[in-house]
Amino acid sequence: MNRIGHTITLTLFGASHDSRIGCVLDGIPAGYPVNEKIISADLELRKPSEGIGTPRVEEDVPEISGVVNGKTTGAPVVITFSNTNTRSSDYENLRRVPRPGHADYPAICKYGPAHDIRGGGMFSGRMTTPLVAAGALLRPMISGAGINVGSYVTRIGSIIDRNEYEPEEVMSKSRTNPLRAMSPEIEDMMRKEILSAKSGGDSVGGIVRCIATGLPAGLGEPFFDTLDGEIAKSVFAIPGVKAIGFGEGFFAAGLRGSENNDAYRIMEKKVTATTNHAGGVLGGMANGAVFDFSVSFKPTASIGKLQMSVDLMHHTDAELLVAGRHDPCIANRGAIVVESMTVFTLADLALRGGYLE
Repeated sequence: MNRIGHTITLTLFGASHDSRIGCVLDGIPAGYPVNEKIISADLELRKPSEGIGTPRVEEDVPEISGVVNGKTTGAPVVITFSNTNTRSSDYENLRRVPRPGHADYPAICKYGPAHDIRGGGMFSGRMTTPLVAAGALLRPMISGAGINVGSYVTRIGSIIDRNEYEPEEVMSKSRTNPLRAMSPEIEDMMRKEILSAKSGGDSVGGIVRCIATGLPAGLGEPFFDTLDGEIAKSVFAIPGVKAIGFGEGFFAAGLRGSENNDAYRIMEKKVTATTNHAGGVLGGMANGAVFDFSVSFKPTASIGKLQMSVDLMHHTDAELLVAGRHDPCIANRGAIVVESMTVFTLADLALRGGYLE
């Protein structure tokens, strides 16, 4: 349903054009300090960029309850946001003619006429706002234990960043530009790729690479609550995500075992993997290496081109030209959402495993 987590749980509520959206975080220990500057900084990274993002801009100032004098009380923490910049009339015809690439048709089949079609309803990217706030609220919890999470965009359409970066670079450089690129040159090429698609009424997809450092070896649970399995579950909740791969991911299928295995050595009196093809996870548990995975975002489904659909009222073929305001690419804004869900999942697993006080 709309709830995830074990020791810490996150319940999402609201829909794109409701008066309010938000989430409930339960299980956060009493006395945990809430840093609103970190929350604001992460929310800023989710906002659209001028020229390449939707014109819809919300203030995105969270109201947080369950916090007194900057610290949690032990009660559930409730984070809410007001929705003010909405244009619901743009979506009424979609009850009859569903958008290709969107959840409209399966949602109508599941919920019938009660489905909230406005702005995509509960399936809208707008619902990632409270997810980002939740992750930001929990960042200090895991960073206090030496765990840090960062991300950057490795691909937008045909533009691919094949360079390798140190974790410290990723944690800082990619937060300096709205494309979440690692250099001004790559940012410029990615921006041109997005604008090229936009000028033709089209959209592009992208890939986000997320890394986490400081994970203690053994973090994770066996079989059904594995580190990579729990991350995958939380990341696939993000609208537009279509694939995830840890370490080499699908490319491991083309390697020999002698190439894919990460050899161990003793370095500075610690067991250390000399390579990281596994992405820092083995048997569903962290192996002490950098946790490394990539997430693929599909091209934005709402585009300015005429598309083929069906008329559900008359049971005939139909044409559709989507109205409204839409991003030509969502991968860059999705990067902080991937980080946020990773932070949440790591905090939940770390508390559950006894790695956090």
